Amino acid sequence: MSGFQRYLFRNVFRTLLAIVGGLALIALLTQGLASDRLGLIVENRQSTVVYLWVSMLATPQIISLLMPIALFIATAAALNASHRDNEIVVSQASGMSNWQVASPVLRLATLAAIVHLGLNLWVQPAASRELRQTVSEASTDLASSLVREGMFMTHGGGLTTFAGKVTGAEITFLVANDSRDPTNEATYIAKAAFVSEVEGKPTLILRDGQRQTIRANGALEALTFQQSPLELSAFVSDQKAVILEESDRFLPELFFPDMNNYYDARNAEAFQAEGHARMAAPLLNIAMAMLAIYAVLGGDFNRRGYAKRIAMASAGAVLLRLMAFQMTASAADDSELNALQYILPIFVVALISFFYFVLPILQRRRVSVKYSLDDLGRLNSPKAT
Repeated sequence: MSGFQRYLFRNVFRTLLAIVGGLALIALLTQGLASDRLGLIVENRQSTVVYLWVSMLATPQIISLLMPIALFIATAAALNASHRDNEIVVSQASGMSNWQVASPVLRLATLAAIVHLGLNLWVQPAASRELRQTVSEASTDLASSLVREGMFMTHGGGLTTFAGKVTGAEITFLVANDSRDPTNEATYIAKAAFVSEVEGKPTLILRDGQRQTIRANGALEALTFQQSPLELSAFVSDQKAVILEESDRFLPELFFPDMNNYYDARNAEAFQAEGHARMAAPLLNIAMAMLAIYAVLGGDFNRRGYAKRIAMASAGAVLLRLMAFQMTASAADDSELNALQYILPIFVVALISFFYFVLPILQRRRVSVKYSLDDLGRLNSPKAT
């Protein structure tokens, strides 16, 4: 690349990094505050580290969604600044063709498409799978879901708990009332307790306490124990089986689901649409870059700027992204529409390439042929003779 091309490449690349970083940060903050992930801290008493880890795992998917639009904005902003400073005009006056001016942006768009493809095929499903597992483990944390430090908690099925202090899975001073059987209601008071698993069932192990019951005659019966188990399977839902949705699956799992599995068989077309969307979405980077290039460089020079053309191209970019989403949704109901996910960005690239690269060459050749014919006509005219 020439010096100007490297300069233009750096400008677009720096702008792209700033936009992707800024938009991803805003999306993460908005998603984290608006969704139930904040409940991992508030309701389940998970640490801030868990919340940050969950937010970081959502980053690849957010970047994949934002990258094409961010590339369009970065390209339009960098090219508009260069055009406004007459750098594009000078480069074209020095003999650079439309392709030579646009090639740094298209190279960056190609690199962005490759990175986007890598995110879609490997990074995003791995992060999404880990995200779902982390959220599931946090939401099914027995110690955090059954007790609250210094609070009485009532659970469906007939369990009331009070904890003096909670440190992870360890509980100091626990009161638990089991009223599943009204005729045999029991209250446990223990100096310490911890959550464990006995024979595959979640169990609360009580230490150094008493089990108090009321006899039929109204007398209080107290049984002292050093260690006693309290089975919890009746009070908690078993959510260990995590269902892998479209975003959690790698490409082979999307194209070749287990048809013996009811969930996979029911969503086979949706899985295929998601797989094709992951491979087709990187092409949007090149289409968006072409839209931005044509918006700034595709018309006549204007000292007042190209706000109108850029606004129209921005509307086209948003429409293109929405159409891509719509085609993915439509293909989830009809797998024959998956081809449209590739046709749309390729058509946009081909159309703009014709108007920006091919048409000017044809026009110059037509003008050259016209002048050649005019010169030949003047030479053959009687006056010339």
